[in-house]
Amino acid sequence: MMHAQPAADATRILAGLLENRTGQQIAPSRYWRIQTALAPLLKQHGIPDLDALVAVLSDPENERLLQESLELMLNNESFFFRDIALFASLRSEALPMLRQRRASRKTLRIWCAGTSTGQEAYSVAMLIDSDRELWADWKIEIIGTDISAAVIAKARSGRYSQFEIQRGLSVDYMLRYFAQDGDDWIIDPRLQQMVQFQQENILKPRTDPGRFDIILCRNVLMYFAPETRAIAYAKLERALEDDGLLMLGAAETVMDQTQLFSGTREMRGLYCKATPGLSGRSALPPPLS
Repeated sequence: MMHAQPAADATRILAGLLENRTGQQIAPSRYWRIQTALAPLLKQHGIPDLDALVAVLSDPENERLLQESLELMLNNESFFFRDIALFASLRSEALPMLRQRRASRKTLRIWCAGTSTGQEAYSVAMLIDSDRELWADWKIEIIGTDISAAVIAKARSGRYSQFEIQRGLSVDYMLRYFAQDGDDWIIDPRLQQMVQFQQENILKPRTDPGRFDIILCRNVLMYFAPETRAIAYAKLERALEDDGLLMLGAAETVMDQTQLFSGTREMRGLYCKATPGLSGRSALPPPLS
């Protein structure tokens, strides 16, 4: 029992570091994830336990090890076409609506915030490519960002394991958009060129990416504390076009979370900017006739 308290203190300190640097929370009931996630790092660097790791990380000269530790603790779960109903709505309702509204300029900007290892951004690219005759003379820009350098590197590589390729991807899309290379599958270079991946913190962006027509920020905000979530919503609101659309995860909502966004009557699971001063009322213009 004498050794239990220091370990508990270590996990609490590491969870605090993760939240301070990334905004992502780990609930105390899930602190066991920290030991599991960091076990390979401890072994690699010959660090006996989490208490010793915390002591090492207290030295400012070990910033690189701290970054490595944070990357391992981040929840980077992702797979192709996660929550398929939302992607169906994106294809059948959101994209056609925006295609009408942007017909004069023929440009479309899409941001996948917290893109993890790239499956979400590539799923969006597949949707657009599936209807490429509709977008033939358009400039389509898809940007995927994530705080983790490791997952961004994987996303850029476009290389996935057999297990990853089978999660959420139909056989048709798998054969159409991927080529097998040994045990891995590599995405079609044409699709790879449709997406730009950047390491970026949604809470503390290094650059101003401009405004987007669609923002996907799915299964990200659920890991933030309420005050951190409010900051994220403000960043998203500023980055979204006035008639743009925000997609959250299937288990996420703006209700009782923010006054900046409202549900759309037209598209379930998609949100738009709320009318200033009228909470809950959609700012989305009526559909074009």
